[in-house]
Amino acid sequence: MSEQKVFRPEVIAFYLPQYHEIPENNRWWGEGFTEWTNVKKARPLFDGHEQPVEPGELGYYNLLDPEIRIRQATLAKEHGITAFCYWHYWFGNGRMLLEKPLQQVLESGEPRFPFCMGWANESWTGIWHGSPNKVLMEQIYPGKQDIINHFEYLLPAFLDDRYVKVNGKPFFFMYRPEQHPDLKMFVDTFSELAIEAGFKGVHFVATNVREDWDLDNAGFAAIAPSYHNGILWRRKKTWTDRLKKKFSSANPMRIFTYEEASQYFLPGKVRKGKIYPVVVPNWDNSPRLGERGVIFTGSSPEKYRLHLEQALRYARENGGEHPVVIIKSWNEWAEGNYLEPDKKWGRAFLEVTREVLEKYTEL
Repeated sequence: MSEQKVFRPEVIAFYLPQYHEIPENNRWWGEGFTEWTNVKKARPLFDGHEQPVEPGELGYYNLLDPEIRIRQATLAKEHGITAFCYWHYWFGNGRMLLEKPLQQVLESGEPRFPFCMGWANESWTGIWHGSPNKVLMEQIYPGKQDIINHFEYLLPAFLDDRYVKVNGKPFFFMYRPEQHPDLKMFVDTFSELAIEAGFKGVHFVATNVREDWDLDNAGFAAIAPSYHNGILWRRKKTWTDRLKKKFSSANPMRIFTYEEASQYFLPGKVRKGKIYPVVVPNWDNSPRLGERGVIFTGSSPEKYRLHLEQALRYARENGGEHPVVIIKSWNEWAEGNYLEPDKKWGRAFLEVTREVLEKYTEL
């Protein structure tokens, strides 16, 4: 009898760095603005709407506090998360925002917890403050030299022994690859520079693309589709949906139950080793968007358990040689998707995560 292969997926949680003050946010929105500002000011928009949410044991933390970063990593490791994906903001010509937490992680060597990076290649607008059409920092793509400069900025992270790699390739997310005007040049340049630096290339992963996106032609290894919005793409529109669109404002609030939405979280098709299932604990971005938000109601640790189990089964059956599961997210508090302890549930979502991962990684 042949020995069964052990199933050990990479479980990567997206990590938001927007919990510390920067001069730009203070100038745009007032002194002291961070992601917590919108979290705190949120209010219920309908009966039963649970806002504002409040953090639990970590409190309203500042990510420039190294002890907070260590506590986050400890919680993640104890509950089965294998790595964080730190989002970074490279707007072109060396312009960056919110880079300090990761910079400190690299310089200090702490926490001793695996990580990878993702490029949030999108213009910053006033969306956090209810002004989505106001461009604060435009994402531009100046050309090849800027791509080279971007890679050189990332190289110290790629070389770090904590950085997640697949077959000798640094694992790298790209938030909106289709927005890049010369994606081939970007992918080819990064790959060539990675090989020159001693790697075997770059393991590119796309987010915010459809599951049938032509990743092979784009030079990507896999996609992690945004299934928190999958319900908006794949659900058949009912007559009530059409009426709402006809008679409501241009950006109506969209409300779904977690059970309804979760039917559309997992891939609708199988592409062996090419799609990483994205697990969504909850979703409510009304702290940022108010009545233009998308809201899932009724999320709970037990409902999340079912969703995570489905994702693990998909990864076990279709993940190929390097199965990966994405948690969206570790700390997106103003979008309502987070695993960190809150006042209502404590560590319950984390505990469910550990229980399910222990169950599904036995064989």
